[in-house]
Amino acid sequence: VVLQPGLMTNPSNADYPGSRWRVLDQVIPKDLRGKSVLDIGCNSGFFSLEMKKRGASRVVGVDIMLHLLAQSRFVSHWFELPLELHECGAYDVESLGSKFDFVVFIGVLYHLKHPLYALEKIASVCNDTMYFQSVVRGPAGDVNPLDDYPVSEVVAFDHPAWPKLYFIEKKFNGDESNWWFATRSCLKAMLRTAGFRSVEETSNPEIFVCRK
Repeated sequence: VVLQPGLMTNPSNADYPGSRWRVLDQVIPKDLRGKSVLDIGCNSGFFSLEMKKRGASRVVGVDIMLHLLAQSRFVSHWFELPLELHECGAYDVESLGSKFDFVVFIGVLYHLKHPLYALEKIASVCNDTMYFQSVVRGPAGDVNPLDDYPVSEVVAFDHPAWPKLYFIEKKFNGDESNWWFATRSCLKAMLRTAGFRSVEETSNPEIFVCRK
């Protein structure tokens, strides 16, 4: 978060998450007046602040790390942009007792042991649109699956674009909380299965606009 010219919270990685925001900036409505937003894994509050700057009437940020919530609280006061901040994980968003017009779910899914379960929980509290990002690996392309396959089917699973999840047993980039990377076709299939009828691609292969 850039606090003022020449002063930011993470100068060693100055373009993060700004590089992701440049993509989202093109697809998120400029005017969010009267809308509610849930930012899951809000970290230091970057996306929450941007949604509040667009006039969202209510922005709720959740994270499981208290020091990150403290950072969000600080930047909320710094910019005088009120955020509601709660210690809460992706599996527990229903405990907030609200539904939201928009959900921001960026850079979290691959840190979860149970990704499809999390997406189902999130879909249950999203009334309209989710802005989503996760790490993509493996072959590109899409598959249009049949409605059903016989028990003898083998060949379909050899298709390069068949939806796949890659399990990370140990660490990736020194981080033991990285559990799952996916192909694009897999992410799109999971998002549809969780309850998002439309999954739209963006200029970034890892970022999707998901509509109920």
